[in-house]
Amino acid sequence: MSKKDQIRALLKSIETGDPEPIAVVNEAKYIQHNPQTHEGSEGLAALFKRLSKTSPRVNIVRAFEDGDFVFAHTEYDFAKRNIGFEVFRFEDGQVVEHWDNIQKRNGPNRSGRSMVDGPTEVDEPEKTEMNRALIRSFVDTVLVGGHPEQLTDFMDQRSYIEHNPRLGDELSLLQAALEARKESGRHIDYHRVHRVLAEGNFVLCVSEGHFDGEHSAFYDLFRLADGKLVEHWDTTEKIVPRSEWKNGNGKF
Repeated sequence: MSKKDQIRALLKSIETGDPEPIAVVNEAKYIQHNPQTHEGSEGLAALFKRLSKTSPRVNIVRAFEDGDFVFAHTEYDFAKRNIGFEVFRFEDGQVVEHWDNIQKRNGPNRSGRSMVDGPTEVDEPEKTEMNRALIRSFVDTVLVGGHPEQLTDFMDQRSYIEHNPRLGDELSLLQAALEARKESGRHIDYHRVHRVLAEGNFVLCVSEGHFDGEHSAFYDLFRLADGKLVEHWDTTEKIVPRSEWKNGNGKF
């Protein structure tokens, strides 16, 4: 079974309570980067069994593999509907580290698109590194560098598809959002890229910054075609103050 199939089974066990897929996790080495999750206080099997009794719904929309990493785009219904990105690191065949970014499901957006619909299958695996470099350049230039006027260097207005619930397919909407100011700073303000994961024509960028003045994590998933960004999904999550963290591992 591939790493991403193991992760699909692991995440689905939140819904089913099945303890078998949890064996992929090395709980002795497991490092949890969700600041609001206690580490070591409850085994995953017991946690997932308890969660399964609340009748959760877990939909793994798309999953990708990049060396020792698997990243998944997920939809959860735990009394309220959320969209998430989950990142897992493998070591010696087992999961030893986990990051995530969760946002309340909103939408559809101005173009009638949800936060999760669209293609799910990887194409052109031979272009993985080229696409990774392109996204790194885009984020460094446009988002971190603060140059939204260069969007068209990376995107084609004729084919671009946007899933952010506050926006739509028109690049003018994205450019206006990136140019908007809040008091003395940018409304959407990317400070630092932490990780860029890729498989074929899909690339996930994990970044840190501020949204609406609040310290936030940005997870942006892009689909590329012919050297251009043609589709985008994302989640933005406020990072709670360190005094409220339930483990000391940090968000990133």
